[in-house]
Amino acid sequence: MSDALGTQWRRAGHEVLAGSRSAGGLREAAEFGTDAVLLAVPYAAVVGVVSGLEPVLRGRVLIDCTNPVGPGFGLLTAGGPSAAERIAAAVPAAHVVKAFNLCHVDVWRLTPPVFDGRPLAVPLCGDDEAALSVVRRLVRDLGSEPLNAGGLDRAGLLEATAALLIGLWVGEGADAQAIAPPLAFAGGGD
Repeated sequence: MSDALGTQWRRAGHEVLAGSRSAGGLREAAEFGTDAVLLAVPYAAVVGVVSGLEPVLRGRVLIDCTNPVGPGFGLLTAGGPSAAERIAAAVPAAHVVKAFNLCHVDVWRLTPPVFDGRPLAVPLCGDDEAALSVVRRLVRDLGSEPLNAGGLDRAGLLEATAALLIGLWVGEGADAQAIAPPLAFAGGGD
């Protein structure tokens, strides 16, 4: 995810630094720039990674694109706080925004991600308006449309949606886009 999104953001004119698995490399990447930090590590490692970087993440926009999906496409956080909420609890002075978790990495390699003439929509969950504004700009810089999905307390819904969609796409080979009608039909009717 960091390579795919980072490459697209570089094309849009942003300076990007990807961190390595070493603690020094992660710290250097987290300190770099002024816009945001993308957290693109396996879910099992997220709390440990951000806890170790807490001092440098204070006041930063922290984008969580992780998916807590386990065997059988189950949600690993079911019944508890979402991954994004766990991250926010581990680094309370950071401004966590859940985003970019609904699509496979290859989608983010498309320039731009447009399907049948429709730009990809990216739901965002977060509590800090300034942080959401930064992430909205990053979404638009990819050629996508940001969607307000609510506060960080709704991030679990995005994570559950990802588990469902991944299970349909990967597990069933289904066109999951077909489960949602066009907007004109979404509200019912007479």
